[in-house]
Amino acid sequence: MGNKYSQMKSIKLLLNSGFLVFTLFVSAQNKNEITIESLLKEMVNRDAVARFPTTNFRLKQESSYNRVSKTPEESKAWYNNHDYNSNEKDHNFIRTEEKNGVKEWVLMDHVGPGVVVRTWMPFLKPDRPDTDIQIKIYLDGSTEPVLEGNMLGLLDGTGLIPFPLAHQSLRSAVSFFPIPYAKSCKITTTAMPFFYQFTYRAYDAYTPIKTFTKEGFNKAISLTKEVGELLLAPKNTEKGEALVCSATLKPNKEKSVKLPKGNAAVRELSLKLDDYTNAELTRTVVLKMEFDGEPTVWCPIGDFFGSGIGLHPFEGWYRTVSEDGTMTCRWVMPYQKSGKISVLNLSATSVNINLKAVIGTWKWDSESMYFNAAWKGQYPVATRPFSDWNYITLKGRGVYVGDALTVMNPVAKWWGEGDERIYVDGEDFPSIFGTGTEDYYAYSWGGKSTDFYEHPFHAQPRSFVYNKLNRKTTKEKSTLGYSTETRTRALDGMPFSSSLKLDMEIWSWTDCEMGYGVGMYWYGDKQTTSNRVPNKKEVINVPPLPKEITELLKSNK
Repeated sequence: MGNKYSQMKSIKLLLNSGFLVFTLFVSAQNKNEITIESLLKEMVNRDAVARFPTTNFRLKQESSYNRVSKTPEESKAWYNNHDYNSNEKDHNFIRTEEKNGVKEWVLMDHVGPGVVVRTWMPFLKPDRPDTDIQIKIYLDGSTEPVLEGNMLGLLDGTGLIPFPLAHQSLRSAVSFFPIPYAKSCKITTTAMPFFYQFTYRAYDAYTPIKTFTKEGFNKAISLTKEVGELLLAPKNTEKGEALVCSATLKPNKEKSVKLPKGNAAVRELSLKLDDYTNAELTRTVVLKMEFDGEPTVWCPIGDFFGSGIGLHPFEGWYRTVSEDGTMTCRWVMPYQKSGKISVLNLSATSVNINLKAVIGTWKWDSESMYFNAAWKGQYPVATRPFSDWNYITLKGRGVYVGDALTVMNPVAKWWGEGDERIYVDGEDFPSIFGTGTEDYYAYSWGGKSTDFYEHPFHAQPRSFVYNKLNRKTTKEKSTLGYSTETRTRALDGMPFSSSLKLDMEIWSWTDCEMGYGVGMYWYGDKQTTSNRVPNKKEVINVPPLPKEITELLKSNK
């Protein structure tokens, strides 16, 4: 009898213990559950991007890239520019299905937990922003779409998802509103799609995610509005100690400022030159940083702040270039013991600088990472034969968070047909394969030389106003001269555990020699390395403007 009672008591204790463990497990899951609200808060949490994600994911993309592209060794197919669907013979999508006798084109079909974090689609014609194509988003195997509407209107800031989380960007519909799902996501259209990109986070199996619903979206409306307001007013709200430095730098000289010792973080950094008459100064004046004894930043100031060659004002979530010449960044840059910020003058003349850094608190942990920025420049860059131009290759653990590309185009015809190809953790084939350089930077149809746009996460702050200088009234496009494109990442940051390689295809309509310069930004462990090293020779090799533009500049003075 005693033995039986003892056995029953033991079973009861085990059941209670199991229930307690299960309850704690569920509580932990709920605490770490990924929801619309948690993602919106993460979008505007600058501290979050400075730590490696505790909930593991990799960034993936479905796009209309040309499916004949298999390997660089098959160069004709690899550099084929047909990254869209123009007729029934094109198959730059996953498949077609029929539902109740209605045909649907499947553009994305991810099985597993994830979050759609960026969508991009161009208007079917650059001068007609409407289309009859309907888009449908099915989640977790449901036979009914949770979201349905006009393919562009649903995701361009004029429909359900408000601006600026969705918006129109130079003839494109772009959305950064997060769409989480626990089991699967399928996206279809009711007619053959044109160009498209759907970028998403693919999480480990069993990651706790609360699937997007209309009810959940409506509950998050006030938070969505609050996040939108923050994105459009990107101020640093963290208090800290301000370090100020003003100096005159002679050619090939630098000025350094040591940061307070101990565990801390740079919360805001601004730099201003007293004169930007010489546009090349933003390329030949270089920002340098080191944290805990390791160099982490070496980048021309124009490429670091997103202005390119010359002063070109714009405002974004992480960086602002003001009309008065103040260039500001709000990347959080943590360190454990020490830090130093330096400005190096590689120009042939003296420059006056005004530097300000706000240093705040930081609690270093195992997921904390160092901020890095590097630069690559090359002139000339031949457009034939077609090639992949490596932005950067990283080894180790980190998160890639943005870049700023400045090109010098010596001809009027469009230069940016090239696709991005991004390989993560040793992939043989890129998990992110794009459809064009301008698509990567969130606009479309090439653009005219007078085009300007800005958004919290991307911008074209400079495109040389050749047509305006030449007093042209034609609709003819010209991309002659300099242009700068920049993109920064929040929810679409790219984590990597062992490596990341980002190539941009060089694809111009003209056989010519261009100039390329790109600043790249990422977070990484102390052991994480890149293939970019300081290149003073290339910094001072500023690509010259085409003869047509220099003559127009003289005549317009």
